[in-house]
Amino acid sequence: MAGRGLSVDEIMAILPETPRRIATVTDGLTPAELRGAPGPEAWSINDVLAHLRACDDVLGGSILRIVAEDAPTWRRLSPRTWIGKTDYPEWEFAPAFTAFREQRNELLKVLEPLPPTGWDRFAMVSERDGKIEARTALYYGDWLAEHERQHWTHLEEIAATVRGQ
Repeated sequence: MAGRGLSVDEIMAILPETPRRIATVTDGLTPAELRGAPGPEAWSINDVLAHLRACDDVLGGSILRIVAEDAPTWRRLSPRTWIGKTDYPEWEFAPAFTAFREQRNELLKVLEPLPPTGWDRFAMVSERDGKIEARTALYYGDWLAEHERQHWTHLEEIAATVRGQ
């Protein structure tokens, strides 16, 4: 969840870094290793990528909508709920990673030229508790970037385990 307070510069350093880190950590892994989980209840690298794609759909999509529309309104959607409406967990790694990189590039094309006032644009979001909250592009950017940064170590740990290191 957002609220850690990343700056725009920090967000814009993290978002392009995530695909690079995924590429580095998965370099040389076989399809079986990409689907291999370190334990019975643990996620595989493919699972993490599916999760990151769902988060990008919801959080990145929210940013894009906020930037494109004047004060849009919607009901909060959880990335964990959204993934259940997709087939992302079934995708093979290579096409899933290509789709993630392309989606990230599209988001960055919008965010890189965004003036500081663009990050203050907002949507009115009906939260789970029924409250309606103003959520800014910065709010969703913070949430997305901080969440991805947390998964960097997660991916490294999974890769080390499936490589037997």
